[in-house]
Amino acid sequence: MSALSGLRVLDLSRVLAGPWAGQLLGDLGADVVKIERPQVGDDTRAWGPPYLKDADGRDTSEAAYFLSANRNKRSLAIDFTQPAGQAELKRLVAKADVLIENFKVGGLAAYGLDYASLQALNPRLIYCSVTGFGQTGPYAARAGYDFMIQGLGGLMSVTGQPDGEPGAGPLKVGVALTDVLTGLYASNAILAAFAEREKSGQGQHIDLALLDVQVACLANQALNYLTTGQAPGRLGNAHPNIVPYQDFPTADGNLILTVGNDSQFRAFANAAGQPQWADDPRFASNAARVAHRAELIPLIRQQTVFRTTAEWIALLERAGVPCGPVNDLQQVFADPQVQARALALQMSHPLSERVSLVANPIRLSRTPVSYRYAPPLLNADEASVRRDWLGEAEGGGSA
Repeated sequence: MSALSGLRVLDLSRVLAGPWAGQLLGDLGADVVKIERPQVGDDTRAWGPPYLKDADGRDTSEAAYFLSANRNKRSLAIDFTQPAGQAELKRLVAKADVLIENFKVGGLAAYGLDYASLQALNPRLIYCSVTGFGQTGPYAARAGYDFMIQGLGGLMSVTGQPDGEPGAGPLKVGVALTDVLTGLYASNAILAAFAEREKSGQGQHIDLALLDVQVACLANQALNYLTTGQAPGRLGNAHPNIVPYQDFPTADGNLILTVGNDSQFRAFANAAGQPQWADDPRFASNAARVAHRAELIPLIRQQTVFRTTAEWIALLERAGVPCGPVNDLQQVFADPQVQARALALQMSHPLSERVSLVANPIRLSRTPVSYRYAPPLLNADEASVRRDWLGEAEGGGSA
């Protein structure tokens, strides 16, 4: 038995934030049915290249983007803009524990599929709405996308090289991080509502906004501002509160140093052949190193360029100084630790010999995650969903 065996989830969401939450619940054992538009499906099915390759190396219809967020789901196509589709979906809602949707505020009300309507049908339903700006406020009606929210929500103001340096300017993170974080918050909220339902017997509405999540995830940078009233700026790869905590050039690439305390800095200074740094009042404490960042960083750079990245890592690991390389994704998946943790997995797929996916990082000792379904083809599971959820025999018709 998986941790969420028996939990039934209807995933009406598209793209990334909502599907990410649905995939996580599916990995934990929930029965997740992805409701998609007939003939079209989730937008990201067409967000390629790249596409999954068939056995002969030709592109299939399935984009890699879609594959990233739709494992452990079954696909059922329903046109709920039509009365027959609305009736069909409501039959499923009556059997569901959770519904995830990411339509614009009020978008499902026209079809009688809003929370108030479905809660009356199934009072135990946990209904999770994911939007750009939430159900309230002056921006509620606006569409929200990850890139735009990264900018509006402050993340890009602290990401990128500082003014006056080559390549200066705000940058978005290289993955749709706000969407992913929103998906994680959504699944957390769903599980909290599920736990509460065990006591009250009642479902509830979850209002999740990308902007809210982005602001919440500013973490220490938000508190840096709220504590001082001064907005932090871009520091490239440097840390606003810890020094040295950034990348440094080596003889053949780059090295990341993450020196988290004064004893680690002393160990680094000794390993670098510069023990006097640890006794220099400008550098002896983290607060002093932050204040004298501009003096210390060039000194470190002058040392790191004389060894290769591998040589530095070997030296600093012996000294107990946290460090690492800057890997591309080929190097990531070739890394022995990544391989030992089995973070890449392969599943069979109807259009290919196999599909490569990224494993779920959650490790549960008694109820581990399971990989039951590869990301589904559009409407591939109509018969099994109707059988399992509605008790229909195969060939029972469709909406």
